[in-house]
Amino acid sequence: MGTVYVNQDDSFIGKTDERLTVKADKKSILDIPLIKIDGLVILGRATISPAAVIELLERKIPMSFMTGTGRFLGRLEPELTKNIFVRRSQWAAADESPKAIHMVQGFVRGKLKNYRASLMRHMRDYPDNDLQKAIDALEMAIASLVNHNAIASLRGVEGHGSAVYWRAFPKLIRATGFTFTTRNRRPPLDPVNAMLSFGYSLLRHDVQGALNIVGFDPYLGYLHTERYGRPSLALDLMEEFRPLIVDAMVLSAINRKEIVPQDFVAEPLSKAISLSVEARKKFLTLYEQKKQSEFKHPVMGRKCSYQEAFELQARLLAKYLMDETDKYPPLVMK
Repeated sequence: MGTVYVNQDDSFIGKTDERLTVKADKKSILDIPLIKIDGLVILGRATISPAAVIELLERKIPMSFMTGTGRFLGRLEPELTKNIFVRRSQWAAADESPKAIHMVQGFVRGKLKNYRASLMRHMRDYPDNDLQKAIDALEMAIASLVNHNAIASLRGVEGHGSAVYWRAFPKLIRATGFTFTTRNRRPPLDPVNAMLSFGYSLLRHDVQGALNIVGFDPYLGYLHTERYGRPSLALDLMEEFRPLIVDAMVLSAINRKEIVPQDFVAEPLSKAISLSVEARKKFLTLYEQKKQSEFKHPVMGRKCSYQEAFELQARLLAKYLMDETDKYPPLVMK
């Protein structure tokens, strides 16, 4: 099954024998073997029994906690794996080392190439929608990466490429009733940004779990600066996956009218926009379907799901840091 999402307020999460159970209003809403679970995400108010927490930790199943609107609150996960060699290599490459610069180039290259592929694919499907200027700008940004040998300047390239993409993003929305002018968050102020922010929170849970499995310290990153409590490496590795999973899924949900403007609610004081309870269930289903969809991994040469690709990319990153390969190949889809 993969990740279990508990989306109903005042539900109770427990353990019965080898199964995880979820009850609400004295009714059973989920009963699943623990062996089928690789993550738990709790959205909104829910109670989890100590027995369930202990069992999940012993099985090395991470738990993430979010508000009902999808804002990430915190995470409870098992002890880091015993692979100290991965973490030692990770720390040895910190700051402006040649390895750090190479990895940052890879993270940015993967993100911008996937942005470009998304725009090119849309223009093939809708020739009337001229995105060539944005595509050309992204190609120039990608080509310039080899000329930047400082992480700060690579962040500048990433910022410029992202700005190009988000300016073109409104043209990818074909359904009426949805508008997008700029990327905003904390809080999101329109339905499109609400879905993007929610999706990125879910993606963070998955990527951070993969890094923990491989043995990384998720708080030491390279592209994202160090900040107390910030899982910088998870945010680094997320970059190449953002357009492939969340952006693609959000656009598909909008353009296929699986999510409609009536599926959103506004918070009276902050004006924050979020999915309604029922729409959130649809969104979680669409996200899980996207995560389990399969493709041929360009480096491994075999079929895998995006869920598997999180760990594959983390392992490729570890191999590079431990000198088992001479480069880190970001996941790039055509």
